[in-house]
Amino acid sequence: MSLQRKIKLEAERDHEFAQWIANKAGGEKLRHCLQCGLCSGTCPLSLYMDYTPRRLMYLAREGFKAEVLSSLSIWLCTSCYACAVGCPKQINTTEMMYALKRLAIEEKYYPRRFAVPVMAKQFSRMVRQEGRITESWLMVRVLLRTGIWQLFGMSKLGLRLLRTRRMNLWRERIDRRREISQMLDAVESARKEFSA
Repeated sequence: MSLQRKIKLEAERDHEFAQWIANKAGGEKLRHCLQCGLCSGTCPLSLYMDYTPRRLMYLAREGFKAEVLSSLSIWLCTSCYACAVGCPKQINTTEMMYALKRLAIEEKYYPRRFAVPVMAKQFSRMVRQEGRITESWLMVRVLLRTGIWQLFGMSKLGLRLLRTRRMNLWRERIDRRREISQMLDAVESARKEFSA
């Protein structure tokens, strides 16, 4: 890496982001990270990540917000907790990944056609509107936003699932959906208040 690139990255540091990470569940121990690499070594998907968990934690700790939130690595985390179990300093990397995903969605850093953040948003929207999710409709919503052609490619599978009654076409709803929406609003308000 050239010296010029290091200077550019230093100028891009966001010290408030580093503090935000330290205040999140799992992030309180981030400053104790030894950079031993056990999190990356135990992660089953680190080979596919643009930043390994070890590198991502280093970037987060040092305040490189744009690099962390625009990384595909946070979306590839499967929440298997292998990184947290193996960490000698008991840093809960998985919980930090959840927090990073939420912030990336809020600040619109996620890749627009990447299925994982789109599914998270659609899942949340469906729970708010219906009180629960209907898997078939969730998949339709996600595929319409990430690649409509994939929807056609899955039509044979969809028909088999319908025929065997493993999937239904009607939307499932609960009674008193307004109360669910009010509860979610209260949680969101408390979360924002706590974060401030």
